[in-house]
Amino acid sequence: MTGVVPFDTPEAARASTPRVVAHLRAEGLVAYPTETVYGLGSLARPAPVAALARLKGREPGKPFLLLVSNRAMAEAQGLGFHESADAMARAFWPGPLTLVLPGGGGLPDILRGPEGGIAVRWTAHPLIAALVAALGEPLTSTSANLPGQPPAPGAEAITRDFAGPVTAGTLLVLDGGVLGNRPPSTVVDCTSPTPRLVRPGALSQAELRAAVGSLAP
Repeated sequence: MTGVVPFDTPEAARASTPRVVAHLRAEGLVAYPTETVYGLGSLARPAPVAALARLKGREPGKPFLLLVSNRAMAEAQGLGFHESADAMARAFWPGPLTLVLPGGGGLPDILRGPEGGIAVRWTAHPLIAALVAALGEPLTSTSANLPGQPPAPGAEAITRDFAGPVTAGTLLVLDGGVLGNRPPSTVVDCTSPTPRLVRPGALSQAELRAAVGSLAP
């Protein structure tokens, strides 16, 4: 069975979702489109997250983020929202804003960054949000590329770069078409009451401040 599944229309995504959910629950890995770049992901559990780190060649201490299908899913993981995080989530979720939040004691330590928080985003990609909702728990995310390389623009590049895992059936590629040159999500550390801009991205600091004023970094 091919390791690439169509995921570029609502109909294709619905047809593929049972297979993808079963693959993830069996601790498999997926490559998938988002509203920014293609991502690699797994269930947010120790064994599949460790497998994802090996696939990516991830250096220790550089965590993955979580994609959720709504804010309640983040809160169900024990992640907390200070006033600033609450304001930015209300203004920009779903969308390309990743918030680093405190809490989440039941999540694997490998997901936790040096500031002690866990990065999470409510994805604005409707087909991936529906997949995460069907999964019923967060999906980990890291850009779909080999170390030092730019994110893959589509399924063809991913199957080339990760040919071994795709052929072996451990990596399932969700083909959402070619995404083009899109910036990654903006990352804001909200582990303390005073937010800090970690990575500029699709949302500028000016846009954050225009929306939530002094609650923005």
